[in-house]
Amino acid sequence: MPTYEYKCEECGYEFEEFQNMNDKPIEKCPECNGKVKRLFSKDVSLIFKGSGFYSTDYNESDSQVKTCCGRKEPCEKPPCSDDGICKK
Repeated sequence: MPTYEYKCEECGYEFEEFQNMNDKPIEKCPECNGKVKRLFSKDVSLIFKGSGFYSTDYNESDSQVKTCCGRKEPCEKPPCSDDGICKK
């Protein structure tokens, strides 16, 4: 269940309310009974569900040889060899 943010249009009181998505928005301020407006939240957390999201999902073809440090080009210093393949 999401947390909604509200702001009173009369007194300026801001508050949060933990509500079900199907609940009706709050209409009255708990401080002064004035009219409130639901705000768009700035802090949104995402929850990824399913088989997962991996860094390898959209990598380039595995047929390309990479260096030991992950660069496409050989390193100038060891442990990469002259051909860019790791000596390890």
